[in-house]
Amino acid sequence: MKTLAPANSLMTLRNEMDRLFDRIWDGDANKVSAQGDWLPALDLRETKEGFFVMLDVPGIEPRDIHVTLREGLLIIRGERKNEIEEKEETFYRTERQYGIFSRAVRLPSAVDGSKVAASFKNGVLTVMVPKSAESKDRDIPVHVS
Repeated sequence: MKTLAPANSLMTLRNEMDRLFDRIWDGDANKVSAQGDWLPALDLRETKEGFFVMLDVPGIEPRDIHVTLREGLLIIRGERKNEIEEKEETFYRTERQYGIFSRAVRLPSAVDGSKVAASFKNGVLTVMVPKSAESKDRDIPVHVS
């Protein structure tokens, strides 16, 4: 039998609801969407070269993470497997989340899908999505006629 602290579950629920309402009220099409058993933290930043997506996925093997780019939508899926075996144990606190996750990010401008690169270090997945040549900022010289 597992003994769980209800306050922890309520805080997790509150955090998830806050994120949901933030996405709804902001109405931003570029917001991150989520699906699955749990929600890993994600950052999206833009540079002159492209977009960087960093996802906290400690305890997951890189082979269990799948990254897809489809029509300007970056989709990251994976699974953190529960290491706990069902024995005669009593849990006094369980805060870590397990199971399948899926995060999708609508990228704000055109990207070059042929040059996307993903790396994994210290439990953080970093995906670099370069901008396409058309979407990069550029200075336009003014010529005198």
